Amino acid sequence: MEESSQPAFWDQRYSAGRIPWDFGGVPAALRAFLARHEPGGVLIPGCGSGHEVRAFVRAGWFVDAVDFSAEAVRRARKQLGSEGGDRVRQGDFFAPGGLDPSEPFDLVYERTFLCALPPRRWPDYAAQIRRALRPGGLLAGFFFQGPGGEEPPPHPLPAGGVGEVLGSAFERLEDAPVDDSLPFFAGKERWQVWRFVP
Repeated sequence: MEESSQPAFWDQRYSAGRIPWDFGGVPAALRAFLARHEPGGVLIPGCGSGHEVRAFVRAGWFVDAVDFSAEAVRRARKQLGSEGGDRVRQGDFFAPGGLDPSEPFDLVYERTFLCALPPRRWPDYAAQIRRALRPGGLLAGFFFQGPGGEEPPPHPLPAGGVGEVLGSAFERLEDAPVDDSLPFFAGKERWQVWRFVP
């Protein structure tokens, strides 16, 4: 299904409130991660309503949160207000100039972005994550392992999981089940942390 690669696909869903992937807060695994890591720079692609943006800001991180849906950005800025609303921008994660390679991030946070992409875009995702991270930087978050529904998204990961998508430039540091998933994702996602080792 190619529609999910277009902003209008998501604008319609945010406008109609059809967002069953929206957690409405901060998952426990991310709260634990923030408690044990020193702050740095974090990129949040496909930030949606931006709930996690506030958590990163409060923990002292520099946040760059991007979504190509104007409705998602509007929603995030409204709900975040002065606690990170100015950190949310509209843009295409994959567009030329979408990243500043001279200022790589310490962390890329993943939450329902990869599984929203048509699988044909997964190699682009991996390449852009490599561009975004400094050597030794982390990709951390929640990864959907399916099965998917009759009409994706979400698109479940391949049999080889995240490692198959990312390639040999990443090593897995953490892998754990998620206890507080939404019904939409229950039993189908895992918390993982990957280190970029170019």
